[in-house]
Amino acid sequence: MAKASAKGATQTKAAAKGGRRSRTIGAPYKSLVVEVRNGVALLALARPNVRNAFDETLIAEFTTALGELDADDAVRAVVLLGHGPSFCAGADLNWMKRMARFGHAENLADAHALAAMLHTLNTLSKPTIARVHGAAYGGGVGLVACCDIAIAAQDATFALSEAKLGLIPATISPYVIEAIGARMARRYFLSAERFDAAEAYRIGLVHDIVLQDALDNRINELLGALVVAGPHAQAEAKTLIRAVAHRPIDDRVIADTASRIARVRASPEAKEGVAAFLDKRRAAWVPTEADE
Repeated sequence: MAKASAKGATQTKAAAKGGRRSRTIGAPYKSLVVEVRNGVALLALARPNVRNAFDETLIAEFTTALGELDADDAVRAVVLLGHGPSFCAGADLNWMKRMARFGHAENLADAHALAAMLHTLNTLSKPTIARVHGAAYGGGVGLVACCDIAIAAQDATFALSEAKLGLIPATISPYVIEAIGARMARRYFLSAERFDAAEAYRIGLVHDIVLQDALDNRINELLGALVVAGPHAQAEAKTLIRAVAHRPIDDRVIADTASRIARVRASPEAKEGVAAFLDKRRAAWVPTEADE
């Protein structure tokens, strides 16, 4: 099984279990640490002194790093994590204070950059996992909602705190509402109250909650499952979900889904996958470690 542990997330660098085939991605970043281990990218927010709050630099670097990881065929999955005591506290208040002095055009361009970052994460072709510990506030909740899978430590806390600052969670709203539904959004967008990991699980923001010490083991279990599935099938499945969700089951949806499976069924990956199953062997994309 391919393993990538983030046990060093509370230190200055994420550590991967096993230490095999490690490499750093991209040019040196000021606000991120990006490392690929055993086909798994550890994308770490690295501003622990401000609880990984994002500013214009982090937003630009994060968007660039996602693009590089998506284009890298050696990367099978991306784990998003935070250095220090928190996952992500949302927007950097000093950055927001600077932006408040700018005009409408500058604020709009800045907001578009943030919206583009979230969209890039949400539509990444590879599986994404949010490793949530400590605080996930404001935009940090948006990052969690954009990931395919979210696992939280039992003591993690969450808040959509924008209203307390006279703001609204605008750019993250499509993803958060998709995760928790409009009814829960009406409560937490308006009250800005904090809630714990159990509540985040109850309302659908996270998929699982575990003890802090078990967080990396749980994520490694998921990674072990993810690397066994076909990478092109996973990308197609993510596109399928976006295409089908919230649409009525009408003739157009039926025709679209039939067209998709007909196309994918004839793909080289599908042919290899079916052949491997019938031959009782590993598919070509499955790493050797998955059999261990």
